Amino acid sequence: MAPSSHPFPLPIVDHHAHLHPGAPGLEATRRFAALGGTHLFLATQSYRPGAPGSVEEYREQFETTVAIAAKVQESVSVLTYPVVAPYPVDLIGQAERLGLTSAEDLQRRALREAARFVEEGRAVALGEVGRAHFPVPEGVREAQERVLREAVALARDVGCPLVLHTEDLDGEGYRGLEALARQEGLSPERLVKHYTRTYRDPKERFGITPSFLAKRPLVRQALTDPGPWFLETDYLDDPQRPGAVLSLETVPRRARELWEGEAGAGSSADRERQLAIPFVEAPRRLYGLSFSRPEPFRFGEPGGGGP
Repeated sequence: MAPSSHPFPLPIVDHHAHLHPGAPGLEATRRFAALGGTHLFLATQSYRPGAPGSVEEYREQFETTVAIAAKVQESVSVLTYPVVAPYPVDLIGQAERLGLTSAEDLQRRALREAARFVEEGRAVALGEVGRAHFPVPEGVREAQERVLREAVALARDVGCPLVLHTEDLDGEGYRGLEALARQEGLSPERLVKHYTRTYRDPKERFGITPSFLAKRPLVRQALTDPGPWFLETDYLDDPQRPGAVLSLETVPRRARELWEGEAGAGSSADRERQLAIPFVEAPRRLYGLSFSRPEPFRFGEPGGGGP
């Protein structure tokens, strides 16, 4: 593919990635930036074996996420936005160690700690929250649902989006989340379904915002969607799980493919309008963030880009 004669005018945003402290993640962000990436939403994760066992350990985890974001921004000049909350799957191991009641209480207290990070401007959203993406005992699922309801209420109170970790959703699943949001007084649009890997018509999503996994067929489907929607890789820099999801280079490569005509048709203005949805309009509508690129970017030669 020959380089486009028109430089790319938009920012390039990966809405969901995970990084550990240290060199591998930092090097991945350098590759992201070299391919035109400008903005990254960094989701927290456990940085030690096993789930946190106290609010203090969660606080330390969130502090680490904020520090990694600052390091990326300082070293690579990729604007990086922390997203923090207790991971819903943590509750399973916590219930085994602490008992279900104490585990649920820990998740609730950790959520309130995460909300404090948002209130202080140290994070931009609560996430990942929700429920396990695989079958769990009924008591655990019920506890996850109660914690999710509290997370929705906290997002309403602090005025931020809520990034959801759930099973792959059908229309009824989206309808249930819309009902929960409305019951708690939060706009359904501010619920962001992370790792959306099945395209559904907006009418079937009931106002929930998808963050699409940036695989080529799914990106092509998303391009006809009026939005808001995001693109993400769910990148993991875990050496024990190489290639577990997508490379951090993937979203810039998808942007290039569309800009140079591989994934879409129409004029450069049409393609710019399509890509403005995940890279400009959705961040502004959901986060109140104004993303731009300091100067137009000329894509170099392609080098792959994943599935």
